[in-house]
Amino acid sequence: MIYDKLLDMPRLQVPKTTESDMELMEQLLKQGQIQHKFAQRVQVVLNRARGKSTSDIAEFLGIDPVTVSRYVKRFNEGGVHALLTDKTRKPGKKPISTAVKNEVTRIVCQEKPKNATHWSTRELAKRVGISHNAVSQILRERNLKPHQVKGFQLSNDPEFSQKLEDVVGLYLEPPENSIVFSVDEKSQIQALERTQPILPIRPGVPERQTHDYHRHGTTTLYAALNVVTGRVIGDCNDTHKGEDFISFLKLLDRKTPKGKVLHIIADNYSAHKTKEVKAYVASKNGRFVIHFIPTHSSWLNLVERFFAEITNKRIRRGSWTGKKQLEKAILDYIHEWNESKRRFVWTKTAGEIMDSIEKATSA
Repeated sequence: MIYDKLLDMPRLQVPKTTESDMELMEQLLKQGQIQHKFAQRVQVVLNRARGKSTSDIAEFLGIDPVTVSRYVKRFNEGGVHALLTDKTRKPGKKPISTAVKNEVTRIVCQEKPKNATHWSTRELAKRVGISHNAVSQILRERNLKPHQVKGFQLSNDPEFSQKLEDVVGLYLEPPENSIVFSVDEKSQIQALERTQPILPIRPGVPERQTHDYHRHGTTTLYAALNVVTGRVIGDCNDTHKGEDFISFLKLLDRKTPKGKVLHIIADNYSAHKTKEVKAYVASKNGRFVIHFIPTHSSWLNLVERFFAEITNKRIRRGSWTGKKQLEKAILDYIHEWNESKRRFVWTKTAGEIMDSIEKATSA
């Protein structure tokens, strides 16, 4: 029985080398110009031809004994050339043609499905006759995202270009003996208290908070961003009417050096244009100069970037037991912001912005 098992075991591979084969392989190793994997195969055959055992060679080279036998067999079947080349593999799936990729792109960009607002990968796969995985690959390659939608709003202000040049000019070249403020209010900030304590973050688990909450009223944040220094002057108020805007202008008047002209960049909210506001500005004899951004162009008001920062980092995920606690957190954040000396730097000229708008509208 033991004899039968020995007969069933594969024979140890012994290389059938000639003197010329040995000389060629030794020369290849001396030159040191072949890849490591090819050199390893040559070493296996040379050592086996010199009488070293399969296990010793495997241990010395750090490979499996079966691999040693496989390399020797490859040599016996194809000589030294077989050691220096890799076997070709069977071809995989036929690659997707450019014509099919172009057709998927055309359908996504120019057509809509019958009973949907946008294409899914499976609907596209049925339409074109390929797998949905192939469709996903094409969409990633062409950077097409039919499942996403992005909102936009073009300004219809007849004085858009003039207002754009005016505001951007203040950002890029602030007038001498003046301070340029980007001013706006963030209204209806809710003081929401979660009904249960917020659970802390853990490995693999994000911070968690309940969906339900108690309302404790709202506040409005008035903020003026100094476009040169980045400092913010802020105040909270219950409402955001014309008289509230005047109160904030008075606050700016008190907190800024006398003799400086205050250029105020503001949006077209009705509370910024009341008769009372105009009368107050006129009564200050040139202390204030208000510059209105074009309609539907809040992106042009630099203070909106500050509102995004305070919303994401301080307000949105907070839980407040009352409005006063929320307002204190807001004012504390403004204080820390000013201490950090962070600022936003406007870089694009009015001409570059107009070129971008024209390019987007003509696409």
